[in-house]
Amino acid sequence: MKTVTHWIGGKPLGDPAGSSGAWGPVTDPATGEVTAQVAMAGADEVDAAVAAANEAYATWRTSSLAQRTAILFRYRELLNARRDDLAALITAEQGKVHADALGEVARGLEIVELACGLGMALKGDTSTEVSSHVDVESVRQPLGVIAGISPFNFPAMISMWMFPMAIACGNTFVHKPSSKAPSASMLLAELAAEAGVPDGVLNIVHGDEVAVNALLDHPDVAAVSFVGSTPVARHVYSRASASGKRVQALGGAKNHMLVLPDADLDAAADAAVTAAYGSAGQRCMAVSVVVAVGSAGDALVSRIAERATKVKIGPGNDPTSQMGPLVTKTHRDEVANYVAGAAAQGADVVLDGRDFTVDGLENGHWMGISLLDKVSTDSEAYRNEIFGPVLCVLRAGTYEEAMRVINGSPFGNASSIFTRDGGAARRFQLEVETGMVGVNVPMPVPVGHHSFGGWKDSAFGDHRMYGSEAIHFYTRGKVITTRWPDTAEAPAGPDLRFPTSR
Repeated sequence: MKTVTHWIGGKPLGDPAGSSGAWGPVTDPATGEVTAQVAMAGADEVDAAVAAANEAYATWRTSSLAQRTAILFRYRELLNARRDDLAALITAEQGKVHADALGEVARGLEIVELACGLGMALKGDTSTEVSSHVDVESVRQPLGVIAGISPFNFPAMISMWMFPMAIACGNTFVHKPSSKAPSASMLLAELAAEAGVPDGVLNIVHGDEVAVNALLDHPDVAAVSFVGSTPVARHVYSRASASGKRVQALGGAKNHMLVLPDADLDAAADAAVTAAYGSAGQRCMAVSVVVAVGSAGDALVSRIAERATKVKIGPGNDPTSQMGPLVTKTHRDEVANYVAGAAAQGADVVLDGRDFTVDGLENGHWMGISLLDKVSTDSEAYRNEIFGPVLCVLRAGTYEEAMRVINGSPFGNASSIFTRDGGAARRFQLEVETGMVGVNVPMPVPVGHHSFGGWKDSAFGDHRMYGSEAIHFYTRGKVITTRWPDTAEAPAGPDLRFPTSR
């Protein structure tokens, strides 16, 4: 059986299990078979990884921007050459279809490319002669050891959203990926070493809450970047902040898609199916709620159902599959329970995916497409992040009623509107209480040079991911005031007045 161990100090840990001796199973979601075991870190492995990162920081922080950039450029080329291998690992452990996995790698590469050009973004500012012979300079410097904790649904992309920006800024990194899909992160580390990332700059520890809490409490960890569910994000933010760390913790989502009666309903239905069921709904940018206004409702639901029934569900390594299984059987059963609960709470179950299976792969974690209409805002299927191929449709009589529903959600990750009315679209983008907004775009994931993150219970901390906000998160500002008087000038003598620039 394949063994996945930790990566510390530029190489796999010598003792695969480490001192904890604990292992966790890695399952192929399409078959239900355990295909690997992953070492689960305890406090000793976390200490070793942080110590390696701390030691490497002493020299990496003073390395030139030219050196870091050259390494990151090599890294980008290696990643690009191995993108199929990365995608295959994602499919084998997370379950998404190969084409979707390739898309994940491409979006991760976008941030690596952004990190390659960080020299321009790290430039400071200088003001000369703010007073006689006095110059003021603003610079940004790295923080130290950064911890990154990423989820199972994007085992390569979210890792690449974190550590390339962090190390480009001069920090070192300890990454704790999901133990459900650990292999992609190990290949990322191997390629980083091949590209020339010095030993200890990037480290990986696998594990559960024991490893997470050890990172949150560790005195040598300066900052924590997290993506996961809202309850865990809140825990990460609270505990790490209490230890004096800088934290960005991105939580769950309940992304709404508002469809007005004037919208192109065929385009809206295409977008809803794509955004709700891609990656089997296991992404924080998935549309999980459609709010149909007025006459749009019946026509839109019938169009969504017609398209959804044509989606080919199967193993991710089958090129004809459009949607794969869910990551674990436990998660699959939780998703199915939401469908059952919605029916009991009065929703119309237009499509029910609970009994779906694939011939010959009956032990896989299969969940067919589910479409729930006329869902109540009191329903558990509406109130919670399902993270599966379940789309809830709510009805609203007016735009104003729909906005009360959307802005009443405790989540504020992303939202979108489908309409032909530019005035309505402009009103929506100004009034909606989410951090990311789409106009006739169902999943408004920002490109790399903008930043990613939500509002309310979808994000904790003041900084978003990647883009310019990542630079501010992974560095701290310093302002330097310098005076070099002309040697020909006579000493002015002491002056006890409050200094001014005049």
